[in-house]
This record gives sequence, structure tokens and C-alpha cells, in this order.
Amino acid sequence: MSFFAILFALLIEQARPLARSNPIHAGLRAWSLSVSRNFDAGKSHHGWVAWCLAVLVPAAFVFAVHAALSWGVGWPVAVLWNVAVLYITLGFRQFSHHFTGIRDALEEGNEERARERLADWQQVDAGDLPRSEVVRHVIEYSVLAAHRHVFGVLAWYSVLAALGLGPMGAVLYRMAEFVSRYWADRGSEAVQRASPSLQEATAQAWTFIDWGPARLTALVFAVVGSFEEAIEGWRFHAQRFPNDNDGVILAATAGAINVRLGGEALKARPDQQPAQDFEVDASIGESDSTPGREPEVGHLRSVVGLVWRSVVVWMLLLALLTLARLLG
Repeated sequence: MSFFAILFALLIEQARPLARSNPIHAGLRAWSLSVSRNFDAGKSHHGWVAWCLAVLVPAAFVFAVHAALSWGVGWPVAVLWNVAVLYITLGFRQFSHHFTGIRDALEEGNEERARERLADWQQVDAGDLPRSEVVRHVIEYSVLAAHRHVFGVLAWYSVLAALGLGPMGAVLYRMAEFVSRYWADRGSEAVQRASPSLQEATAQAWTFIDWGPARLTALVFAVVGSFEEAIEGWRFHAQRFPNDNDGVILAATAGAINVRLGGEALKARPDQQPAQDFEVDASIGESDSTPGREPEVGHLRSVVGLVWRSVVVWMLLLALLTLARLLG
């Protein structure tokens, strides 16, 4: 059932992507804001209570609906529920328009337009970035977005669905990722009500939840890319930053397509706020950059190929597991 639910959700999302200003996402933002406003009293345990309410209540709700449909109506209707939940939580079209617009601008030689679209996407100042740095950051943010919108969701959904919990894993992962950004964004209304204890609890929970999916994504990238270089980059980075999930993904990506990465996302630490502006590294030797070629526009197409090959591997694996379960 998981294979068909994911397949149909991806096909529907490609044909009719979910609008950015949709009522479901707006409702989840309002829910997160309400939870922080009413349950975050500044203590450590209050932060964990608020996180559990914000993340686990929606996840429990979709499981309850799945269980009621499975036991009371039948599995075909439960599959439709899984497809609907995955359509909301899973998909490339929730971020790919940013990537496509920047790539097209760069291929047309319109670097100023590419910087504007990058700044609009990440809400940062990209006006002084040279062309290679624009490409580098587009690769980094695109790969991380693909992980959080697709591969991380696939990992948690597949595991919990195999345990009979339906689409609970997809909602758990996406809500954990969402509140980790929403309550840490210094420019948002929510952070004005989110205490340091809540932000710390949210960051710790997200690091734990994303630990396995991040390494699974890095492994798949290595399999479909340049395996030895990807594994070597992963191993080298893990020794320096053992808890940096994003860095593991970017290090594996750099090795898989032979490109030098190492922007703010790669240098992020779990105990630091994300930078609001880009900083260009002085030199490879003085930075946390990975080995590889200088980023070029052609690498953007390599990233697209890497991601889609990874999707094929995921779907083949799920298809084999589904077939084995049916035959067994």
C-alpha cells in the first residue's frame, strides 16, 4: 500500500502542485503559533510539552483517521487518505519553482535576476554574491529542500506505515521540520513568543528525528552518484561535525557530483542560529568547504539527475518490498 500511495501522491503533485497559500498549511502555522502562545512558559519541560502538542497531535490525528478508515470502511479508502496526506507533505513542486527560476536566469546570463530569486527564496541578502557562489548556494539549498520535502518524508512514512501507523510518519517528520524553522526564525511572529527553552527543545528534537533520514539520503546519493568520493566526503565531515545532519547530506552531494560545497548550511552547528546573510569563504584551506570542482551552472543539471535517480532507487526498493509482502 505504501508504494502505491507514494506513487499516486507524486504523480498528482507533479500534475497539480499544492498552492503555497493553502488553508492546510495556514492552519498548521496558526496551530503552532497558538501552542507556543498558550503552553510555552519558559521552562525546559514547558518547551517539550509545547513541542509534543505541536508535532504529535497532528500526527496522532492522521493516524486516528487512518485507523478508523482501515477498520471501519476498508483499505481502499485508507489508501486514498494516505495519498491525500502525502500530497500535502511530500513533493518537489513545493520548492522546485525556486530552483528552476534561478537555473533559467543563470543559463540566460541574467545573474542579477538569479540573485533576486535566491534572495526571495531564502530571505537573505545575495546582492554581492559572485556567480559561482550563487550556484553553490542554490545547490545546497535545493538538495536540503529535496531531502526535507521528499526523502526524509519517504523514510519516516515508509517505516511507520510498515508498522501499521499509516501516514503518521510523514506528518511527524514535516511538522518537526516546520516548527524547527518556525520557532527559530528571528524575523517571524512566532519567535517573539518562543522562549529559548522551546527553541532548544525544538532543535534537539529535529536533530534526533532527522538523524537517520539524513544519513539514508546521503547513502542513496552515494549509490546513484560517485560512490567512493561521496562516502569519503561523508566520513571526513562526520569526523569534524558528528551531529550536523545537513552537513552529512551536503558532503555526500559534493562527492557524488564532484562539486565544491561549503556554505552556511554546511557550517551550521546545532547550537547556533542560522545566518541571515551569506559569507563567501576566503579560501578552501581556511573554510569548511569540501573538495571538488568550482560550482558551475552545469552542476545544477547534475543535481537534478542525482535527485531523480535517488527517487527511482526509493521507488524500486518500495516496489520490491511491496511485492515481497504480497507474495509472502
